[in-house]
Amino acid sequence: MEFGKVQYIDHINFSLPPDDPVTELLWERLAPLPREPLRVHVGGTEWGRTSWVGRAYPLGTKPKDFLAWYSRQFNTIELNTLFYGVPATTTIRKWVDAVVPGFTFCPKFPEAISHKLQLSNASRETTEFIDALGLFEGKLGPAFLLLSDRFSPGQAGLLQHYVRHLPTGFAACVELRGQDWFGAPAAAFTGSASAGPFGGSATDGPYAAAIQDTFHEMLDRGVGTVITDVAGRRDVLHMRLTSPVAFIRFVTNSLHPTDYQRADAWVERLAQWASKGLREVYIFVHSPEELTSPEMMKYLIIKFNEYGLASLPVPNLVNGGQPGNLSLF
Repeated sequence: MEFGKVQYIDHINFSLPPDDPVTELLWERLAPLPREPLRVHVGGTEWGRTSWVGRAYPLGTKPKDFLAWYSRQFNTIELNTLFYGVPATTTIRKWVDAVVPGFTFCPKFPEAISHKLQLSNASRETTEFIDALGLFEGKLGPAFLLLSDRFSPGQAGLLQHYVRHLPTGFAACVELRGQDWFGAPAAAFTGSASAGPFGGSATDGPYAAAIQDTFHEMLDRGVGTVITDVAGRRDVLHMRLTSPVAFIRFVTNSLHPTDYQRADAWVERLAQWASKGLREVYIFVHSPEELTSPEMMKYLIIKFNEYGLASLPVPNLVNGGQPGNLSLF
């Protein structure tokens, strides 16, 4: 992920900010409901990395079998390929047939909807996308709508209208990147002492009412948010939840010591959220060239298990050998 990438991270404040007031409102709404066990999903952004052969996949694994092996190591995938267009029915069915029970795909909305049309007059494209997702059947997680950096709170009405007309029960999360949604210029989000650790506030600016209305609309409709933890844009670490599903994009720095500290902090925060009513978490690891993503995914799985938040199988990763007793059959 190039978004939020910086060359040097020594000056970055990587601590997690406090929960946004919208999140506290979500907990209030969930308080009367019975608690459910937390469902934890940890994955990456792609399965086709040949560099994972001999580490996450056995030596000699053919590309056609990468997805099958991936699904035996990790239980979800951030399916970015749909951003470029809805694939053929046969392709989706091939993916679904390749993975193990309990695996989930989280598809990205096509760029035709999010970037080219920017949610305006996109009903035909949205219907086509949602119809295609029906092919994933019981292996579908939340779809996520990444909006362009240019999509500002001045277009909040479009987003409110769009989420209002999504089908009832359709699981979706929205990722906002425009700086005005968060109240301070991008340069402030390096964690420098002069800017404060998390930049400014969006609650006092010219778009304050539009921003508040948008997140309340999402809360009312059960449409979630995407929280991105990346070095160069600490503003998008907004800690606003509008549904009891946390969708987190966790961008590492090649297993720098701070990556592990950040992972620990996330598991602690998610444990707190689980005690307040969080029902599900999807956390997707990004790393440069995806070279070290398997190691961080494994670390997160171990931490979730240690905290008692999950009992996920621990991936069997090795360097240059055949992973354990895993079998495709």
